[in-house]
Amino acid sequence: MPIHDWTRVEPGDFHHFHQRWIQDLAAALNGGLLPRDHMALAEQVTGRPIPDVVTLRTQAAPDVEGGVMVATAPPTAKLISRLDRVNYARRADRVVIRHGRERVVAIIEIVSPGNKDSRHATRSLIDKAVDILTQRVNLLIVDLFPPTPRDPYGIHKAIWDEFAEQPDELPPGKRGTAVAYLAGDTPTAYVEPLKVGDALPSLPIFLSEERYVPAPLETTYLQAWSVYPEILKRLVEPVAG
Repeated sequence: MPIHDWTRVEPGDFHHFHQRWIQDLAAALNGGLLPRDHMALAEQVTGRPIPDVVTLRTQAAPDVEGGVMVATAPPTAKLISRLDRVNYARRADRVVIRHGRERVVAIIEIVSPGNKDSRHATRSLIDKAVDILTQRVNLLIVDLFPPTPRDPYGIHKAIWDEFAEQPDELPPGKRGTAVAYLAGDTPTAYVEPLKVGDALPSLPIFLSEERYVPAPLETTYLQAWSVYPEILKRLVEPVAG
């Protein structure tokens, strides 16, 4: 299933797809991809840190087969003025993977238009990602939207430049990215540039420096698309000719 052009619909229309995709991702991970002592849950983005960040900082990674991932959402700055649009970035869900009931070990973040529609929102997304990685937490980010003036070379470059500057370019015709980040003493980014019409890559969700599970991005995207309203499908499908 090729990636669709989600710039053709309203943010709320993508929000609906986003929520279903998150649920399908969690279901696929719980259906056998994760080790038995891990679970994936859809949790709503909040304006506060995930409480498990304290546990994350003070406990050693559990020594279990299949490994461990971590992720956390740092607080976002509160807006002083009331916006005249719905803040879908704040209403969105992400996949949070836990080891047992308590410890957060992974996050999958699907970027929404609301993450990129203002300097504040974009900065918040970048800061969250940087905070996750500096806590030695692995992360998977999928961004299907084109660069904006806030991220002229894509979200990945904006995040990675906080650690080390890289060339200011995306491959010709590519405008989105899917990135699997392996945290640690020497963080590593596995980057797949994307464009409309591409299939989604099966990037790793790292469970440790030695182990990972494949992210079922393409299959779950297809599942979410299969139940997306037909009237909205017609807006984002390629135009014939």
